[in-house]
Amino acid sequence: MGKISLVVMAAGIGSRFGKGIKQIEPVGPSGQIIIDYSIRDALEAGFDKVVFIIRKDLEADFREVIGDRVANMVEVAYAYQELDDLPAGYTCPAGRTKPWGTGQAILSVKDIVQEPFLVINADDYYGKEPYAKLYQYLSEEHESGGVEPICMAGFRLGNTLSDNGGVTRGVCKVDEKGRLTEITETFHITKTANGAEIVTDGKGVPIDVNSPVSMNMWGLQPSFLPLLEEGFSAFLKDLPEGDLKSE
Repeated sequence: MGKISLVVMAAGIGSRFGKGIKQIEPVGPSGQIIIDYSIRDALEAGFDKVVFIIRKDLEADFREVIGDRVANMVEVAYAYQELDDLPAGYTCPAGRTKPWGTGQAILSVKDIVQEPFLVINADDYYGKEPYAKLYQYLSEEHESGGVEPICMAGFRLGNTLSDNGGVTRGVCKVDEKGRLTEITETFHITKTANGAEIVTDGKGVPIDVNSPVSMNMWGLQPSFLPLLEEGFSAFLKDLPEGDLKSE
C-alpha cells in the first residue's frame, strides 16, 4: 500500500481569537496544541505523511512550535497558501487581503500530494473514530464509475455546539445510502435548553441537534485536484469587479 497523507489547513489567523495564531495556542496540560492531538490520532489510524498548509510568513513560528517536532515522528511537507497563488491568467485584485478560502488552500498541495489524502482544519478536534474510518476508505480501491471516490466525516450537530456562543456549520443532507447530496453553510447556530436554534433577524428558529454536519474533514484523491483547479478558475472568471471578500 502506498502512502496516505494527512493535510492540515493551518494558514489562517483567527480574527475572533485576537492577535494570536490560534492554531499554535497551547491547550493541553503539557503545552500541547490541538494539532498534536489530531496528528496522534491520525498516525494511530495509519496515516504516514503530514502536509501542513501554512502562510509563508508564519513558517518559522510554526516549525518551532509544532512542525519540527512532528518531523521527528513522520514524513512532513509544507505547502503555502498565498493570495497571489492563482491559476494561470489571473492576478489578485488590488486591495484584497482576505484569503481565497478552503478550495485554494487545498490546491496549494497539488505539487506535493500524489496519494489519497485527508484534509482537516488545524483548530478543530475530531476524535479518533473518524480518522480510522476515513483511513479505511482511502486505503481501499473504489470503482468510481466516472465519479470521484471521495468521502466526508459527518458529525452530529449536537456534539459540535459551543457553550460560549454561536457556531457556523455545514448542515448536510444525505440519501438513503448515506451519500452526501447537499451542504448548506449555516451561521449562528446556538445551544438552547431544548436543543439548538438558528438566530436570524433576532429570532430563534429550532434546528434538529441530530442533523449531520460537516467539520471540514474530507477524504480526497489526487485526481480531484485538477477538478478543483478548474472550479477555482471558473470562480475567478465570474468574480464581480471590486469583490474583495468572496471565497
